[in-house]
Amino acid sequence: MENNEKTALNGDIVLSMENITKIYSNGFVANKDINLQLRRGEIHGLVGENGAGKTTLMKVLFGHETPERGRILLNGQEVHIESPIHALDLGIGMVHQHFMLVNSLSVAENMVLGTEPKKSGVFYNKEEAIRMTEETAKKFNLPVDPNALIKDLPVGYKQRVEILKVLLRGVKILILDEPTAVLTPQETEELFEQLVALKKQGYTIVFISHKLQEVKQICDRITVLRLGQVTGSANIEDVSIQDISRMMVGRDVMLNIEKEKAKPKKTVLKVRNLIHTNIYGVNSIDDISFDVRAGEILGVAGVEGNGQSELSETICGLLPIKKGTIEIDGKSIDHKNINQIRAMGVGMVHEDRMIYGVSSTQAIQENLISDRYTTAPYSVHSILDHKYIDGWSRDRITEFLVKCDGPEAPVKTLSGGNVQKVVAAREFSSDLKLLIASHPTRGIDVGATDLIRRKIVELRDRLDTATLLFSADLNELINVSDSIIVMFEGKIVAYFEDLTDVTPEVLGEYMLGVKKQDDSVIGGVIHE
Repeated sequence: MENNEKTALNGDIVLSMENITKIYSNGFVANKDINLQLRRGEIHGLVGENGAGKTTLMKVLFGHETPERGRILLNGQEVHIESPIHALDLGIGMVHQHFMLVNSLSVAENMVLGTEPKKSGVFYNKEEAIRMTEETAKKFNLPVDPNALIKDLPVGYKQRVEILKVLLRGVKILILDEPTAVLTPQETEELFEQLVALKKQGYTIVFISHKLQEVKQICDRITVLRLGQVTGSANIEDVSIQDISRMMVGRDVMLNIEKEKAKPKKTVLKVRNLIHTNIYGVNSIDDISFDVRAGEILGVAGVEGNGQSELSETICGLLPIKKGTIEIDGKSIDHKNINQIRAMGVGMVHEDRMIYGVSSTQAIQENLISDRYTTAPYSVHSILDHKYIDGWSRDRITEFLVKCDGPEAPVKTLSGGNVQKVVAAREFSSDLKLLIASHPTRGIDVGATDLIRRKIVELRDRLDTATLLFSADLNELINVSDSIIVMFEGKIVAYFEDLTDVTPEVLGEYMLGVKKQDDSVIGGVIHE
């Protein structure tokens, strides 16, 4: 190991969070006496289940939240961080899980947004913005085209812009929230190279992730939270993935899904020559055809923005069919609305759970019955049976391990992972013929992930449900799916019927357009 690497791994304490306690207005204790120390020149993993307190703790550090108790020391001096702008001024920056970029603006315009350079103190100085972007990109060896529009960039480059935007403001402590959630393995490796380079330059990085393999790979130390408290801190070489997951959930978690070989039956979902043109006039779905059979889980891999969202939303009725056909159990869904499609036995776990999955201001039990409250046994003669609904909701909360104050608690009081469990509890408790699952475990903890993956397999085996699984987690696709298609620029470019020898790296080559299978192989996904 080189001297600069040793210095990085054994750097001085640059920031301490001492006895941080945050209690929300509803009485929920999000953080209780948390202590966290960050060293100069380290990558520090912050892990824990959804609702464990990670996000709240980082909101305190970034000035979004004010703690009821505790203090923060920066370079040995106590600081009171009053806002994100104040945090940036102190050298603390955060790259959020969902990109905070304006798609219609250029890279340079996004880089200087809010701190735009001016000509004569009045007019926007485009040339200076470009110069600042190029200088920052060169300094950190993260090349970008300052004139490119954000909407035209691949996901990996969007994230690069987010990191550069924060570095431009002079931060020395960088918080990354689920930075690899939508990256291919190749893009993830490239990101990790960039993070190691920053570490060697003395930057301190907080790496928040549910992908424990990546935490082991990139981090120097970890801090684990559970139920708002620290359950352990360790040098990464001293703990295994199983050790980390045990600290997170308080029990052993099986990280691989064991399942029987699928026994597909009749075709449930039949898609033929489907085309969808986006607002820019580009075919986001470009003449694709495939089948999904009863008792089968078909995975869909692809870099975000290659037609997966449009495909899932077209099947579920959120987008109209412009060209091509979609049939469920031999019946066309053309001109059918969402309710009519759901009545055909279709369930959907949407990638945006807060917009399309739940009504956040309503109670958990109201969300659980939102697709069935007009039918028996939930209502009798159009009158809700509250006693039955309460008991049934409590059973679902128990079955899906939803952490809450009870069925009448508003969904907005739940963590992201528990919101996802509510969505899954509703969708998976129907007699589903077809399940469309879009990123069902994105941004949720290892315990919730394990539960939802097993429930998907259980539906396959118990009800012969046909499942179309979209996921950016390639290990999830390989472990849960029975077969996989890969989408690139709106087309199906690969079909893997047997996943025995398929790896994330193999999928990544097709996802990036480096490889494409022959049409005769791709055609195997049609089972006529």
